[in-house]
Amino acid sequence: MREIPLHELAHGRTGDKGNIVNISVIAYRAEDYPLLVEQVTPERVAAHFGHRKPTAVKRHLLPNIGAMNFVLDDVLDGGVNDSLNLDSHGKALSFHLLALKVSVPS
Repeated sequence: MREIPLHELAHGRTGDKGNIVNISVIAYRAEDYPLLVEQVTPERVAAHFGHRKPTAVKRHLLPNIGAMNFVLDDVLDGGVNDSLNLDSHGKALSFHLLALKVSVPS
């Protein structure tokens, strides 16, 4: 097995509202989706975003389109209008998630 960044197997879409961000992870290939479901868990995502201190991380599986959607609570420094930290908003956070390492066969 070898480790690669998630962005080699999937791309992301994001949205933010208030102090909540949602990040969708969409597999490029249907055959990679089960591996992503196995490894990109709410627990791993919460740990990956530990520095942002999410109060909850929920995962919604969308197997018909090879995707999953993560909803992270309280990670936007109070929200877009309250935060002076532009890097904390949706798109920047999706790139952070896509840097997560996953294990694939060599």
